[in-house]
Parts: sequence; structure tokens; C-alpha cells
Amino acid sequence: MSSNKNVVGWFEIPVENMERAMKFYETVFDYKLSRNQMGPLDMAWFPWQENPDAAGSAGSLVYHKDFYKPSENGTLIYFISPSADLKNELSKIESAGGKVLVEKTQISPTHGFMAVFHDTEGNRVALHSLK
Repeated sequence: MSSNKNVVGWFEIPVENMERAMKFYETVFDYKLSRNQMGPLDMAWFPWQENPDAAGSAGSLVYHKDFYKPSENGTLIYFISPSADLKNELSKIESAGGKVLVEKTQISPTHGFMAVFHDTEGNRVALHSLK
């Protein structure tokens, strides 16, 4: 069976300090996150499109004292640059409390550019843009 949909349906980024993590991601991406308490889970949802055919995936910052721990060694999530040129988001990372690990690097002429950073929680996260 084949599908023309993206394979990721949801992602969760572990945090230790929700206020600090929300401030970091809202500063770097100019997003407004929506904070939600779901039982023992403290979540801050990234904006998403209700359209099931929209590109990309919805996701959340998440805190749970027993089940989530930030890591630089786990799965690497690539955020699409909201500005369409990841150098804009990269320029905000260190002043927001993160650290750039891999500067803007061309993947190929057709696949655009990538960069990698640490967020304020110690997660390794990536950026992608065509410019």
C-alpha cells in the first residue's frame, strides 16, 4: 500500500522547564504556542493546519516527570524555516538561550539548506529551508 501523505503524524519534544522552552521556540520561530494540561502531561502545541493534506506535521513541547527527558542523542526533528531562509531563525538561537551546532549548510542545489542547534532544554533540533 502506498500513500502520498507524509509519514510523521505528530512529534513531541521533551522539556524540563516549559516556560523556558516556550519562550525559546516562540522567540526563534515567531510562533505562539498553545499551552495545555492533559492530566500529568504539560504540553505546548505548535501551530498547525486543520487540513489533513497540509504538508508537515503537528507537534508539541511536552513535560512529564517520569516519561520524557530531553536528549541530544535521540531522533532529530527538522523544522521548516517559517521565514523561508533558515539564517533568520539561526540569528535568534543564541540570544534566546540555545546554541548553534551546525551553521547553515547546503544539502544540495535541489534540496536546499540545513542547520542544527541545541534548544534551551538540551535537545538537538534541525532547521531546513530551500534558500
